[in-house]
Amino acid sequence: MKKGEDIEFIKEGKRVDGRGFDELRDIKIEVGVLKRADGSCYLELGNNKVIAAVYGPREMHPRHAQDAKMAVVKFRYNMAPFSVDDRKRPGPDRRSVEISKVSREAVEPVIIKEYYPKTAIEVYVEILQSDAGTRTAGINAASVALADAGIPMKDLVSSVAVGKVGGEVVLDLNAVEDNYGEADMPIAMIARRNVITALQMDGRMTKEEIEKGLKLAMNACHQIYELQRTALLKRYDSSEDRAA
Repeated sequence: MKKGEDIEFIKEGKRVDGRGFDELRDIKIEVGVLKRADGSCYLELGNNKVIAAVYGPREMHPRHAQDAKMAVVKFRYNMAPFSVDDRKRPGPDRRSVEISKVSREAVEPVIIKEYYPKTAIEVYVEILQSDAGTRTAGINAASVALADAGIPMKDLVSSVAVGKVGGEVVLDLNAVEDNYGEADMPIAMIARRNVITALQMDGRMTKEEIEKGLKLAMNACHQIYELQRTALLKRYDSSEDRAA
């Protein structure tokens, strides 16, 4: 099947899953779900299920890879073999290596690495169930897990994808839209400052469509930021209640 061929993306002004063009899928965030990690987060974005774990700062190995002036951030994105309909071969592949690099670059600008020279901050993102937008879901979860680990950060990073399906610019593509739509543009940003830390695009959009997509993404990232912040506050409010 060619991209977009014989697929009705828009019906009666709504998308195939009933959402408007500017609507996010449902998001669920839980903080501190792994006891052995320094920080962790479980996140659902639509049918995506993602878990992120953070370890460190801890001594960097091998030592020759240490940075004498700041911490080194390591980021590993991985899709579980059972996360997709067609079972995925275990282990890293070219796509996961590329997404790991992009995701690290997305969160790194907010981490105050200078506080921990010669150390490593390790971020692990595991996709348990995939339904398009896994890299954005992973970045959102990783940002929360870093905060949960007590890593000094300037702010949180929020992420979402926009794209073009059926000739319309839409927010937060689902699997059908991502696989057969005309374009997909994942974005990560520091929402409170409107500073973009990562942007990619697969497909073609006009300048006007890109500008429209960026506005949709910025508004959505503000919504996601509030959900991230609320989840973290809930986690530590609960911790203080238990201690009392």
